[in-house]
Amino acid sequence: MVYSVAAQKPSVFSARYRWQVIATMTVHILTFQHGIGVGWLAPSLPFLGSDQTPLSTPITVTETSWVGSLIGLGALTGNIIFGLLLDRLGRKVCMNLLALPNMIYWILIYVAKDVTYLYAGRFLAGITGGGVYVVLPIFVAEISDSNIRGALSSMAMMYVSIGLMIGYLLSSYLDYYLVPCITIAVPVVYLVAIFGLSETPQYLLRRGRDEQAKKSYCFYKNLTIAKPDGESAHDDSTEREFATFKQQVLSSGVRQDIAWKDFFNLPTVKIFGLNFLLIFCNQLSGSFAFFNYTSNIFNELHSQIDANTCTIIVGAAQVVGLLCAVGLVDRVGRRWLLLTSMAGMGLGELSIGLLKDLASAEFLAANNWLSLLLMCSVAYIAALGIIPLIFVVVVELLPAKIRSLGTSICMATLSVFMFVSLKIYPLLIFGPGLPVTMYMSASVCCIGFVILGLCLPETKGKQLTH
Repeated sequence: MVYSVAAQKPSVFSARYRWQVIATMTVHILTFQHGIGVGWLAPSLPFLGSDQTPLSTPITVTETSWVGSLIGLGALTGNIIFGLLLDRLGRKVCMNLLALPNMIYWILIYVAKDVTYLYAGRFLAGITGGGVYVVLPIFVAEISDSNIRGALSSMAMMYVSIGLMIGYLLSSYLDYYLVPCITIAVPVVYLVAIFGLSETPQYLLRRGRDEQAKKSYCFYKNLTIAKPDGESAHDDSTEREFATFKQQVLSSGVRQDIAWKDFFNLPTVKIFGLNFLLIFCNQLSGSFAFFNYTSNIFNELHSQIDANTCTIIVGAAQVVGLLCAVGLVDRVGRRWLLLTSMAGMGLGELSIGLLKDLASAEFLAANNWLSLLLMCSVAYIAALGIIPLIFVVVVELLPAKIRSLGTSICMATLSVFMFVSLKIYPLLIFGPGLPVTMYMSASVCCIGFVILGLCLPETKGKQLTH
């Protein structure tokens, strides 16, 4: 018999889930901090390029491009480094190491004398971000019951989006030197907060530390460990539940060395194919670049509303969509949310392209609400599925034995596409134009909808012990 909470379906507020929720919210303090670091850039660039810049000389357009995109190269580095360290040092040690590059990033911003400080800082911020997208999804997935795993795993992008808005507001309204002094406290709080968290039971079983794994399992499931002087019926059920969990974990071969055959077999190749397609659609649909160039898109649509105000409103719509995704993912499943999100985003981007193509500048200026409504709709529908669920589905599809390394490979691929999308989107918007950019993004959504609709399995409720 398999002792699973799936049959019980307790409330998300039940005692069993208490430490799973607390641990997830705690580790995502660093995800929130990464969002602040990303959001800090856009309002700071005009100041850094002006005569009042704190640097020795104002930064040029080319330098601005590198400051913006180096975070993608840093993320790729972080994906690789932490992917290699994850099974060697453990999830907990890696989570501690993640905070260091981010702290150095804010120190470099404060002491920056020329643009090379910003280059180094943004690269280090990317290392933290890349590591966060490898380490934390695996940590959260491994400590979570299948009933709430989707909701907890979807929280990552919600924290990033809230951090983006906070970073945007801080750099818009506070002094340049004050922002680093405030934000450097966040990773310190994070390090203190995660001190009491246990290593995941899966990693401990992989290392043969069975007793520690049992304590960790009971900690995250909020169960009572059987006492040596006598067992109650509840203690006995705990023993049996952990024994079943242990057997399932070990049966997946996690203690065996990883070989090439673990990657190059038909089921695993198909999984990587689906994950790579999902990553391709996630980035080239514009789900990330779209929101980095929101102000430029509003300018192209001749909006008379302040660009900063529009950006904040679109960001708020994205946060609402992410909150809805957290509430819906374990009810309706990953597959339907992803497909609905791709279809809706494709239609929204097609509408923006047609609006720019067919409407006159006078019509657009007189109907500011229309472009804002379309942008908010795209932000909301993208946040409902394609933005947050990539971190859920990638982890859930991969086999347990190669999950850490496989996630690292997938997140490294994501970082490459992120760098590419951040580079090509401004070139497309200011080259062929906004309509062509939107039609291309909508086409990617269409391709993803068809192929993933035919091939992507539902992973809701899947046991991550296999």
